[in-house]
Amino acid sequence: MAFHEVRLPARLAFGSTGGVERRTEIATLGSGFERRSTPWADGRRRYLIGAGLRSLDDMAALTAFFEARRGRLYGFRFHDFADFKSCAPGDMVAATDQVIGTGDGVRRSFGLCKAYGDHERRITKPVEGSARVAVGGVETPGFVVEAATGEVTLTTAPALGAVVTAGFVFDTPVRFDADRIEVTLESFGAGRMVAMPLIEVRV
Repeated sequence: MAFHEVRLPARLAFGSTGGVERRTEIATLGSGFERRSTPWADGRRRYLIGAGLRSLDDMAALTAFFEARRGRLYGFRFHDFADFKSCAPGDMVAATDQVIGTGDGVRRSFGLCKAYGDHERRITKPVEGSARVAVGGVETPGFVVEAATGEVTLTTAPALGAVVTAGFVFDTPVRFDADRIEVTLESFGAGRMVAMPLIEVRV
């Protein structure tokens, strides 16, 4: 998949809006009852950025970033200020935040994930150097994390039944959802930009 391992500069995302999108198909029966289903296993994030920018320098920086991604062609990392940690946004990351697997005495690799109630979201773009891992509740330094995939590989396979947990900071993989960017000059050194849509991509 066409993806650039680069993050949109945080200052260009200030004032952004966004949230999770779900797709639900509803069939209403003659009796008035409904049948509901979804073709999506996971939600998909959407964002609008750029509407809060006023500096021509910041607008030029966003335009350059847009050009470097060739519009919608290449994905990139986005810091979602509302959801970017394995814990609550105001808490400190801990090695016991999220359960990522259970040892069987052989397996050493586990994928990062984050639970939302009974739903589990795969995390594929952890921030490099942010991960902490524990086995059986005891933090361990014996692991490496692939920053491009979120795969954790332990130096030693956890014992049978040992719970593997992790804490981390992560980005959301997105792409621009428009092939056009518009800027209006309002005064010397200041302007206005039409909000640019971003959409989460599966990687």
